[in-house]
Amino acid sequence: MTDGFPAPVAVANAPLAATVTRVAELANKLGRARNQVFDLRRLSEASGVPTDVIKTLLDGRPAGEPDLQARFLQRLDLLRRTRVKPNGRRYTQQEIADGAGMSRQQAGALINGDRRPTMEHCDAIQRFFGVHAGFLTAHDADALTDALQRTEQQLLQDFAGRERQPVPAETASAGDPLARLLQNHGVRGIAWRAAQLPSDKHRDKVTEWLDMLLESVKPNES
Repeated sequence: MTDGFPAPVAVANAPLAATVTRVAELANKLGRARNQVFDLRRLSEASGVPTDVIKTLLDGRPAGEPDLQARFLQRLDLLRRTRVKPNGRRYTQQEIADGAGMSRQQAGALINGDRRPTMEHCDAIQRFFGVHAGFLTAHDADALTDALQRTEQQLLQDFAGRERQPVPAETASAGDPLARLLQNHGVRGIAWRAAQLPSDKHRDKVTEWLDMLLESVKPNES
């Protein structure tokens, strides 16, 4: 147990467990504290999932799952509390209605739970508040996984920037495939592109290709 969290393998949801493991490893390499990387309040604002549910999921315990309308109401309330106007005030029902292209009566019925949201309603409200698609509807574990993957991308950028080294001039030949790779993309670019891939399977394939390339340009031993 570290900083109040069990070992990442304790997380029950497989995609979430894999993401937590990668984030924890990157945090260790960068010397970041776990309680900063897995900050419950920050993850809640990024995912829409309540902090107590996040803690339960990271502890590897089932957290239950609210139905679609309950998730919508819970996350819309979070958006109204955390995505406020420049003056610090919440957006009114009329402002949400105008920004989402619906009537004030429609917005009020959705906010008060008197009407079930459609996907069109969710998309319009998400665009108004500037959050990603699925913020209002994704299952809790999926929403938390997505938020942690964005954390992973930032950590990868930080790690690549720290580890980046210039390509030696003597190896920067036009015929050297490794030199071309580093000149065209750089370590940071390779890490960033790999982080954008949709699954561990795709990332593993990139690793396999890079290993093959490095093996192919390894100097011959005399």
